[in-house]
Amino acid sequence: MARLRVFYDGSCPRCRRDRADYERLDPDPAGVEWFDITGQDAYLMALGIDPYLALTELHLQAEDGRVLRELDAYILLLQRIPRYRGLSWLIGLPGIKQVLSCLYRWSVKRRLRREGRLD
Repeated sequence: MARLRVFYDGSCPRCRRDRADYERLDPDPAGVEWFDITGQDAYLMALGIDPYLALTELHLQAEDGRVLRELDAYILLLQRIPRYRGLSWLIGLPGIKQVLSCLYRWSVKRRLRREGRLD
């Protein structure tokens, strides 16, 4: 399987739980590198990733160097897990993808505001 680098918010308890759940289900956990974005603004910018967007949207870097974000990143990540391949296809459908994207952004921003990490 292709090696992925997932950029995640290590300051977020939910993000850490999601990572642990993913690692438990992934048939090839060595195929994913988890990179905590906390305090890594300069590194993210060098990759062309806006640190604010990295905080509010999932980003991953595919083996070929492409950076995917938001639901496109989730789709690629979920395709690695046999039981979630169908879900990855479903969330990529037009209409569903846009609605889930809005709900995801709203949820993350609400969490960050509650934590005092977003104005």
